[in-house]
Amino acid sequence: MNELLLETIKLVPEQPGCYLYYNKDNEIIYVGKAKNLKRRVYSYFHKQHDNVKTSVLVSQIEKLEYIITDSEVEALILESHLIKQHKPRYNILLKDDKKYPYFLITDEDFPRIQVVRKKNLNPDKGRFYGPYTDVGAMYSTLDFLKKLFPLKQCKTPKFSNRPCLYYHIGKCLAPCQGKVSPEEYQKLIHKVELFLSGKQSELLKQIQAQMQKYSEEEQFEKAAKMRDSYLDLQKTLERQKVVYENTKLNEDIISVLYEDGILAIVIMMIREGRLIDKKDFTYFVEDIDKTEYFETFFREYYTNLKLEFPDKIISKDLEEIGDKELYQDWLRVISGKKVSISYGRGKYKELYELATKNANNVLENAKLKKMAQIRDDFNDVGSYLAEKLKLTNFPNRIECYDISHIQGTNTVASMVVFQNGLPKKTAYRKFKIKTTEGKPDDFASMKEVLTRRLAKLGEPKWEKPDLIIIDGGKGQLSSVMQIVEEMGIKVGEGGIDFVSLAKREEEVFLPKQSKSILLPRDSNALYLIQRIRDEAHRFAITYHRDLRSKNIRNNGI
Repeated sequence: MNELLLETIKLVPEQPGCYLYYNKDNEIIYVGKAKNLKRRVYSYFHKQHDNVKTSVLVSQIEKLEYIITDSEVEALILESHLIKQHKPRYNILLKDDKKYPYFLITDEDFPRIQVVRKKNLNPDKGRFYGPYTDVGAMYSTLDFLKKLFPLKQCKTPKFSNRPCLYYHIGKCLAPCQGKVSPEEYQKLIHKVELFLSGKQSELLKQIQAQMQKYSEEEQFEKAAKMRDSYLDLQKTLERQKVVYENTKLNEDIISVLYEDGILAIVIMMIREGRLIDKKDFTYFVEDIDKTEYFETFFREYYTNLKLEFPDKIISKDLEEIGDKELYQDWLRVISGKKVSISYGRGKYKELYELATKNANNVLENAKLKKMAQIRDDFNDVGSYLAEKLKLTNFPNRIECYDISHIQGTNTVASMVVFQNGLPKKTAYRKFKIKTTEGKPDDFASMKEVLTRRLAKLGEPKWEKPDLIIIDGGKGQLSSVMQIVEEMGIKVGEGGIDFVSLAKREEEVFLPKQSKSILLPRDSNALYLIQRIRDEAHRFAITYHRDLRSKNIRNNGI
């Protein structure tokens, strides 16, 4: 640590604020916020860090700056602004392959509704509503709005002395030709905003009142149009799921799942007691800290939210972040209203479980998409695996084995097969382990299943694998290699390659090598062998449960 940095640390006050770390090139590499700046900054330099990323960060810090704020909420807002402005290397920056669209109600005398992308956001252009993660549903909503409300369609008039076709087919009020007053048109815009804000029940009441007024004034053609709009809107609301009867609840329910490098986040939007929308986000991330990523997402999402804020946000995942009071204060500042936070217990448990089911679907779809990419690029993925794991065969056929039992009872093993990057389920096999019943011995169980499997090499429907993956660490692999050697199975070129995968750090072990190999966390190669390992685990557990249930029934328990 240089002297200037050391002296700066001594001057850090015990007040709330933000701190900025610089490297030797005078680049901001990290921005953080703290309730007590001195305590937080000291923690970086005066204790051992288990997290590799933090250790690397500290080793690169050459200069420190800090900004004092009046409160922790102000520090939180300032931190978000500084991260967005400087994009520091060691802050989590959420990236995915989507540019989510928004609705824009333009800032004109007679506004239009447009679809715009996030990168084009500009507060001077008008009022934004979104983001919309389901583009198809968004365009369906746009078509519905244009049918319901005859807003201006063109930026400039098509004709100087007469309305265009949109006016004649009832899809525009022709403000360019003075066919509608600015006051009447603004009432129409207000109705659109009510719809986009989720206040459809209030909108229904306004349309009904307008219909009644036109009828009393004997403007029957206008009253008929209002009636048609009312019925169309009513049908739309009937298709929405009622979550709570006779309530005005406005809530966001958020669920977060992480598995195999994929972070899936789902937000269920309930407005006026109805489920009106679902937003889902997927991120392919490296070196995951689920809580830290979710905290970053949560702040980015609500900072950029252009829809009306809910009254309550429900998420069990927010409990892991902590600072409930801080985030409620922050939400109040950025939304201008009270927004409470609940952790999804009691009466909210069912709603949170619904969001989690949806998040699980999003996660599974992301996995399928990732596996499809691996299938299409398998020549590259297989070559990469062969190079990094020092394989002597191209891994066309990969087999993986797993053991499942409860305290040594009903011990079973699974064998799953992936051919050219995809599961080949007709080649899956399951084994009852015979030698370890009543004794929880995974090493002996793995020896038995590999002995039985390798004895069948060359038999029909038992093709020779190019690569066998063992679920476990160095010990499990060494145990298997003893069997391979005793059976005289050829290892390497012209034979079979063996590796093991240890789950904790996703380390790959090779035979007779003490040092493990770490594949990049975001690589398709690591994702493939993780999926193969997880599939073997799932297949073994399923067989174990089936066998246990059968034994319970047969024994009359």
